[in-house]
Amino acid sequence: MRRLFTLFLALSLFSGMLVAQEAAPVAGERELPAGLIVPEAAKPGPNFDVDKATQSYIDLLTPDQRAQSDAYFEGGYWLQLWGFLYGVLVCTVLIVSGLSVKMRDTAKRISHRPWLYTAIYGAFWLVSAELLSLPWALYAGYFREHAYGLSNLSMGAWFGEAGKGLLVSLIIMPWLIAGIFAAVRKAGESWWLRAGVASFAFLLLLIMVSPVFINPLFNDYKPLPEGPVKSAIFSLARANQIPTDNVMYFDASKQTTRVSANVSGFAGTTQVSLNDNLLNKTSLPEIKAVMGHEMGHYVLNHGVRNLAYISIVLMFGFWFVHKLIDRIIARVGVRYGITERTDPAVLPIAVAVFSFYMLLATPVLNTITRTAEREADLYGLNSAREPHGFATAAMRLSTYRKIQPGFWEEVIFYTHPSGYNRVRSSMLWLQENQDLATGQP
Repeated sequence: MRRLFTLFLALSLFSGMLVAQEAAPVAGERELPAGLIVPEAAKPGPNFDVDKATQSYIDLLTPDQRAQSDAYFEGGYWLQLWGFLYGVLVCTVLIVSGLSVKMRDTAKRISHRPWLYTAIYGAFWLVSAELLSLPWALYAGYFREHAYGLSNLSMGAWFGEAGKGLLVSLIIMPWLIAGIFAAVRKAGESWWLRAGVASFAFLLLLIMVSPVFINPLFNDYKPLPEGPVKSAIFSLARANQIPTDNVMYFDASKQTTRVSANVSGFAGTTQVSLNDNLLNKTSLPEIKAVMGHEMGHYVLNHGVRNLAYISIVLMFGFWFVHKLIDRIIARVGVRYGITERTDPAVLPIAVAVFSFYMLLATPVLNTITRTAEREADLYGLNSAREPHGFATAAMRLSTYRKIQPGFWEEVIFYTHPSGYNRVRSSMLWLQENQDLATGQP
């Protein structure tokens, strides 16, 4: 325990060093001014030029705004690597210290049934991994977000949200872990295939119950207030055959300064939601453009399609673990009391291997989501017919997304089309549909 405590202090100091090295906020306004923005070069006309119109939007950012946006997003590339290495270190500590084996032995004393002692071990593992990961989580989720002006959470509120997240995980994850180990025991060499199929069913169930049971734990979801925004959004929903009682807004401003909207749920629980920052900080054309995009996800059924693709990626991840785990146990695990893959104490090793695979799969996963986001962009432009609204909203996202990356940079790291490409798509649409665009604030 003394060694674990010493390591925890060392990890805390490491995270503190990263905080100290974080870029200081720049002077001046971080966000674009309120209201619809239509640069002169982006106004419709016989001499409309897509490239000049696009660049006129990009030039709305001051050098300081662009520098900070780039610093935050590019820092996120390293954040993925450091987060992976930190996670591997936590897994190593759990194995080398013998804590994983001790948690397994304790779980077996509580119950001799494999499915139950595996679930109990899973709960122990979640709590211990969460505690060891706390310094990193504080840096990445609290200090760094505050350094860039993106978080509204106090330290107490942040811990409250982290606690809720841990409780949700403790309700769900131990049984998922027990299910995976049951597949390992019963399916033998084909366990990874069963686990991959089961992951699709599990994730489908999870996204179905999230809007009803999980999301309300963190935010209040309410019907839209009466007014022109509600009228415009409901009109857009009816035109796209989306039930209006599936359109909500939620109080994200207590947590973040970001504007956003999302589609969650599946079948009868599917819900289109916008956050109150979007409602309060932007113009009606921007809101219509963003909601048109989200309704595109709804109509095009991106949730289930993306889930199917991601489940295939996860299945190959299980296969990757299957191919390596026995070799690692033979080389390292036996030394620390782990002799077979059915032993739940092997979980930290399996998680480290799976995390390595997911790091390698980052471009694939990002391309899956980015492709769907581009389709929703085009759907939103055609349904909302607000190219300036969409371009302005895309520019607002530059507070936390690098506006103009290189080609491979976007392919590898971006889950959404870059701001530059989104603005250009808007201007291309405007060029061909100048008589349909409203562009009114």
